[in-house]
Amino acid sequence: MDCHSTSSAVLPELPIEQLPGGRRKLRTVALVGPPNSGKTTLFNRLTGMRQKTANYPGVTVDHHSGRMKGIGRPDLTLIDLPGIYSLATYSEDARVAVDVMTGRMPGVPPPDVVLLVLDAAHMNRQLMLAQTVFSLGLPTMVLLNMSDLLEQRGGKVDPLSLSAELGHPVALISGAKGKGLDLISSFLEQTTSSDEERLLPLRLPVLQSPATSRRWAQQVAQRTHYRSPEAPVWTRRLDSILLHRLWGPLIFLAVVIAVFQVVFSLGQPLSDLMGDLLTKLGALVTSALPDNWLRALLRDGIWNGVQSVLVFLPQILLLFLFIGVLEDSGYLARAALIADRGMRFFGLNGKAFIPLLSAYACAVPAIMATRTIENKRERIATILIAPFMTCSARLPVYTLIIAAFVPDERFLGHLLGLRALVMLSLYALGFCAALVTARLLNSKVMKAQPAPFVLELPQYRWPTLRGLALRLYDRGTLFMKKAGTIILACTFTVWVLSVLPVHHGQFSEITSSFIGHIGHWIEPVLHPLGFNWKIGIGLLSSIVAREVIVGTLGTLYGADPATHTANLQMALRHDMTAAGAIALVVFFAFAMQCTSTLAIVRRETNSWKLPLLQFCYMTGVAYVAALLTNQLLLRWL
Repeated sequence: MDCHSTSSAVLPELPIEQLPGGRRKLRTVALVGPPNSGKTTLFNRLTGMRQKTANYPGVTVDHHSGRMKGIGRPDLTLIDLPGIYSLATYSEDARVAVDVMTGRMPGVPPPDVVLLVLDAAHMNRQLMLAQTVFSLGLPTMVLLNMSDLLEQRGGKVDPLSLSAELGHPVALISGAKGKGLDLISSFLEQTTSSDEERLLPLRLPVLQSPATSRRWAQQVAQRTHYRSPEAPVWTRRLDSILLHRLWGPLIFLAVVIAVFQVVFSLGQPLSDLMGDLLTKLGALVTSALPDNWLRALLRDGIWNGVQSVLVFLPQILLLFLFIGVLEDSGYLARAALIADRGMRFFGLNGKAFIPLLSAYACAVPAIMATRTIENKRERIATILIAPFMTCSARLPVYTLIIAAFVPDERFLGHLLGLRALVMLSLYALGFCAALVTARLLNSKVMKAQPAPFVLELPQYRWPTLRGLALRLYDRGTLFMKKAGTIILACTFTVWVLSVLPVHHGQFSEITSSFIGHIGHWIEPVLHPLGFNWKIGIGLLSSIVAREVIVGTLGTLYGADPATHTANLQMALRHDMTAAGAIALVVFFAFAMQCTSTLAIVRRETNSWKLPLLQFCYMTGVAYVAALLTNQLLLRWL
């Protein structure tokens, strides 16, 4: 039987039903599978996308759980385990998976049944995971996912022979299209759990060499007449170019330059338009209020600060749109292979590239993604350098300074702009700092043996509008929430401190206010960098979150009578030199201005030693780099 047959699953009579003893209702089902096998899509389909996210007790690996309402079984809880290639590896994800399936994870009920998800197109390789899962002795169903793609590309699998060979039921399904899910329901109906069986000791996975497991998987595939699908001709042709030793890196560099060019050339007009709309809206609201402290609070304490950050939303969404297109199309996985060749010189491999790449969105999930790195020293090194990557919180600061001080000059027939090149150089600056730091750690402090890099390349595919829309909605919602909570609270606090103390019923001038005294107290330390006291207050507030500095500066310059009528870009040009402005973005390229990142580093390393060391190192590098930048540019400009 192949994938063209009418019957797409085999459900043999399960031995567990023949066991003596009382019968007990199933409660928990574990979903396990390798990365890129469609496991998350299947989980959302089975749970109707009603899921709960939490952490396993004592570890930092997230797990998702939900009721299996998608197949009419709300009485069952489905636990989505981390994506792993084997239970015999030493990564934290694999250890969590073993502890959950063997009932050793505190607070997590042991599973009664296991659903093993494999990519039908790569079954001959992913069967290596099945060998260790079967050794646990739990009732297991093998789900060959994306079987529709296997059929389209001329592949073949005989589920009857495979089921007989493995001794477990096998089903051909498509999680994306919802095909074959009724077979899972049938399997769960047939499966019962015996109280006596639960008392039997579970066998641990048999640790075998990767070569032995690979040979076993290939033999099973041969005996069951499995035929892997051929990659489409256009896939092979694209890979021959995109993975080429010379053309691959050059194409990747060209793609990155094009992304930043579009973000600036298209995003800047959208940001200007949004700024005009927000300005008119703020003027309309405040004009209806009497000229008293409430009007000053709403205009200077809230609206000016929040508006200064919200204008950058179009550019942030454009950046994430391009990242989503590159990721969903399968290109970024190829970029990891390209990067692996160069990263080994710095003591890293391609496994570190994925967390570092995700750090361009946010360092917090990037640091959490390092859990897949088995080598502890390499994982710690990746955690320490991830904040150097230019996250989306730096983008408002970069965009503000570049738009204010860098002229909009064009090169190569107006195809390339100076502003885009400056933005790209700042991203490259952070990336180079990360690589240099990794090299220092590998040569001096955390020298580690090189580890092999294994990556399952996903198929090229067109990104879906729904997937991209959901990605942009999530990022936009997160940005708006931050603007409505953290940034709003900081700008309100800054405004209050900028008008207090009150003298004879009148607000203080900003220079004689509480925040003015604080700013002038720290100004001598920042003056060599080309920063005034307002920039100093902005830097202090940005420790909470990097983009807060934009809201803080918007509030301070809005409250200053000398710059009250000017927009923030004009106010900065009035107060700063070009050298000081460039020094500011250089400072932000290196500094650790994010308490959330410090907190997640502390949680991942279970110590405050490394995050404090990381904060001091990055702040020191930022200060020295900004100092050198300002002093050198003052002599040259």
